[in-house]
Amino acid sequence: MTLRHLFQTLLIHTPLIIAIDKTANPDLSARLKLTTTTYDRLHVLDNDEAWTYDFTGAQPIDAFKPGSVKNANAATFPALTGLDMTLAQLNLGPCAMLPPHLHPRATNLVMGITGNTTSYMWNENGVRRVTVNLTPGVMTVFPKGTFFSCRLALSNACMGCDNAFLVSALNSDDTGTLNVLNGLWEMPPDMIRAAFGDADLNIDEMRPHIPGVSYGAAVGSAECLAKCNMNPDGTKKEKK
Repeated sequence: MTLRHLFQTLLIHTPLIIAIDKTANPDLSARLKLTTTTYDRLHVLDNDEAWTYDFTGAQPIDAFKPGSVKNANAATFPALTGLDMTLAQLNLGPCAMLPPHLHPRATNLVMGITGNTTSYMWNENGVRRVTVNLTPGVMTVFPKGTFFSCRLALSNACMGCDNAFLVSALNSDDTGTLNVLNGLWEMPPDMIRAAFGDADLNIDEMRPHIPGVSYGAAVGSAECLAKCNMNPDGTKKEKK
């Protein structure tokens, strides 16, 4: 398989990745940033509702089709403003994956709760890739700025056809997320071709197939879709 065919295969599927969180209450967030003391802060957060975040009501409601990342952070849960913490709920449906991405401002702890997920991490040039199977109760860490990805485990014993649920804790209330392919395709086309060593690589043809940033996860590999009897968009094939 040529490099061009490999990347065309990687880019044929739909939905996407890590959501961009919009500030839920700009006025409250601004008031919290102006407080000088904890005493002042507690008088801004002056009701129980301000201290409560409900993941079940966060978008998307149908969290496992194909998957989603729901973040409680300074944008979505203003009580976290200035506390340097984010808690995320990672939902992966059958054959779903978190595409390669990084968090420029946070170290990330991820623990499996249900299902069987495999994580892949590459920290910097010259080191090996780290692979961890995140079964229930198993945790790994992605240091700040680390390039990583997760998907439903694929093996003879585990086909990736079930849901997986994970919890992620990050040491920033504004972690940032950079999806690698989306960022790469913002570079000048001649530099992308040079990076892949292919002067004939059709950048414009491939660009529309890179999913835009949205809620949650992307549909995973063609191998998993075939094993789980699913369509390319991640839906189940109808029984004939």
